[in-house]
Amino acid sequence: MEPTTHRERALEVVRHRGIARGRDFDAAGVTRATLQRLRDEGVLQQIGRGLYKLADADVDSATSLAEAVRIQPRGIICLLSALQFHELTTQIPHAVWMMLGQKEWAPVNPSVALKIVRASGEALTAGVETYIIDGVPVPITVPAKTVADCFKHRNKIGIDVAVEALRDFMKSRPRPDLNAIYRYAQLDRVQSVIRPYLEAMT
Repeated sequence: MEPTTHRERALEVVRHRGIARGRDFDAAGVTRATLQRLRDEGVLQQIGRGLYKLADADVDSATSLAEAVRIQPRGIICLLSALQFHELTTQIPHAVWMMLGQKEWAPVNPSVALKIVRASGEALTAGVETYIIDGVPVPITVPAKTVADCFKHRNKIGIDVAVEALRDFMKSRPRPDLNAIYRYAQLDRVQSVIRPYLEAMT
């Protein structure tokens, strides 16, 4: 039987990080045999290659975001998932929407359902903030960028969802920065699409 301290260390790591990688356990001196035993006992759940979480951990939408980014650390949470995070939609996404660079790998058969969109340059990197969820740094598009992205990908999510997001964004307090919307819309090349909706709401 493995030393009790290995078991305790493993549980401490995963409680602290929420979702832990194999290297997190390695750094704490936890053996792979200990991880396998905890998994077989149903204490830990393996959610991806080298990714573990407590089996009885509460699963909510935010946890799914953290899990998705653990699977693909270069991904950025966007579109419906970012809208839900920022409370700018009534939609409940059935998958985590993730933006990746053109050459980044898309996870195959991940433990969390993913919807992947691609971007490059500033359309990928601008308007992103990092939030700590379950101990995981999760990059998420800011509200103004999220709304602009929704118009860019309106054929994927529906123009009605994009308009609803814009309407809720305009109602937010403190008063939203319209220049930010136009700036991100220009990066996404949808300023002519979003302008009439924006003008009708101001």
